[in-house]
Amino acid sequence: MLKSANDSSTRNMRSQDSRYEEYITEHIRKGPTTCALICKDGVVLAADTRASAGLFIADRHVMKIQRVDRHLGMTIAGGVADAQNLVDIMRYNANIYKLSNKEPIPVKSAARLCSNVLFNQRYFPYFVQIILAGYDAQGEGQIYNIDLFGSMTSEKFISTGSGSPVAYGYLEAEFKANLGINDGYKVAIHSIEAAIRRNAGTGDGINVVIIDRNGYRELSKETKAAVGAVF
Repeated sequence: MLKSANDSSTRNMRSQDSRYEEYITEHIRKGPTTCALICKDGVVLAADTRASAGLFIADRHVMKIQRVDRHLGMTIAGGVADAQNLVDIMRYNANIYKLSNKEPIPVKSAARLCSNVLFNQRYFPYFVQIILAGYDAQGEGQIYNIDLFGSMTSEKFISTGSGSPVAYGYLEAEFKANLGINDGYKVAIHSIEAAIRRNAGTGDGINVVIIDRNGYRELSKETKAAVGAVF
């Protein structure tokens, strides 16, 4: 009788774990749309500005691209509190590395650190999907896609969020290996524009950040308006 009860409890726990994984997988795809691409002279990150909770629009002016250091940034999708906590962890460790080593943290090392933090929390995961991108001392851009369980892949271009299937369609058609930064940010804007047009969870505005030899900088409203994106 006891064995039967234990078996039933085990099955229930496994069933609950399965439902939780399905819940995470289903909801991590909903909400913002972000993208990043490598250019020959830097990296570009872009994201829409809508924050949604299911079908409810919580905020229309959210900055989903966060500065980690002068050469390093990250896009965030998922739970706001979890994402903010992870950004704070990354900023803290980037500053500690700079103070200890008298140089900025390498982009790949920052990505591995973020991956390790998420992996260590895999049983109580941060509800996030991260794109970490930067421009290293060798003059090369790097982009890493990191999921909530710490899996990490290096990419030439990437999109996350509910509108990512649409954004990918535009990125795959327009991305080129020798793309310059001045053309790259236009591709990024149009990819988010396409997602806004076809995805209810994406909308309201577009933020764009460039990271190159001149450091981390956000594009002005005038520069973005000149691209002619309509949504």
